[in-house]
Amino acid sequence: MKVGIFLTCQYPPGSDMTAALEAQYVMTRFARDQGWDAVGTGQHYLGEGFSQPQLIPFLARLAAEAGHMTGIAGVLLAALHNPVEVAECIASLDMIWRGNFVFGIGLGYRDVEFDAFGVPKGGRARRYEQCIEVVKRLWSGEPVSFENEVCKLDDVTATALPVQKPHPPIWVAANSDAAVRRAARLGDTWFINPHATAATIRRQMALYRAERERLGKPFPQTLPMVREIFCAKDSAAALELAGPYLAEKYRTYAAWGQDAVLPGNESFRQSLDALRQDRFVLGSPEECWEQLRPCWEEVGANFLIFRTHWSGMPLAHALSSMRLIGEELLPELHRLKPAAAGA
Repeated sequence: MKVGIFLTCQYPPGSDMTAALEAQYVMTRFARDQGWDAVGTGQHYLGEGFSQPQLIPFLARLAAEAGHMTGIAGVLLAALHNPVEVAECIASLDMIWRGNFVFGIGLGYRDVEFDAFGVPKGGRARRYEQCIEVVKRLWSGEPVSFENEVCKLDDVTATALPVQKPHPPIWVAANSDAAVRRAARLGDTWFINPHATAATIRRQMALYRAERERLGKPFPQTLPMVREIFCAKDSAAALELAGPYLAEKYRTYAAWGQDAVLPGNESFRQSLDALRQDRFVLGSPEECWEQLRPCWEEVGANFLIFRTHWSGMPLAHALSSMRLIGEELLPELHRLKPAAAGA
């Protein structure tokens, strides 16, 4: 089992972002020195309620702190971008990370972002799929010809090519059932989100397996899964230290419409106590272990990415959770040998 730390680097508007970034570097070094396997971050634009650096420059900076850890784009919103920019920037990150980089992608769900980049309704999935197709073709190093509304290529080759061949692993984030099937078709693996309940993820895993089988594709050897987690001396302490920040994060998700893209009419407009059931991992190391167990026993995940810091949370709170995870959970997780995800 591999374990990574997810750094959202989201802070309340008006925060000192220079100091905020220093806190993110502290968490990265802390994870590195404890033996965590990866560090990742995500992307949003026009994020009302947060200040946040953009994914590509932030990941380039994190490489200087990460040491042995894998860098993860988790995720780049591919439909918003020109595929030449994506291909060359991600290839550059693969160079910077010395070929130890994962390219996570997602369609996105916020109208404000699609509108800002001129991606029309009805054309979003097409733009997304075309971007992935062209990026892969450019990464081959062969001449590419292609044209759509954002890109015209006439027998051109990329300036920047990835270190990894044929390309960095492509992890596709997906929330809806249709997106899960699309992930089975487009990517190397499904990048499982922290937002859906465990019951939803178990059901969607069956969809994912069936679609890979229909396409004649082997089940991936790496199955990554993001979890919201806070580890403390007991569940009451975890709720006291993390509860306000985690609840605010999901109130923002509700305002953004994140729950609207989940299947089954799931809603984030409920109390934290109700919201955390079958979704978040909160408690003592022993309680966290039991809450995490379905990740590998029922879903088959073998790469866990933990988010344990949310907007407004003091750095000391996050480090206290990371310390317990690193000391109590990480050694046991590293000893796990989950059955191959496709077994």
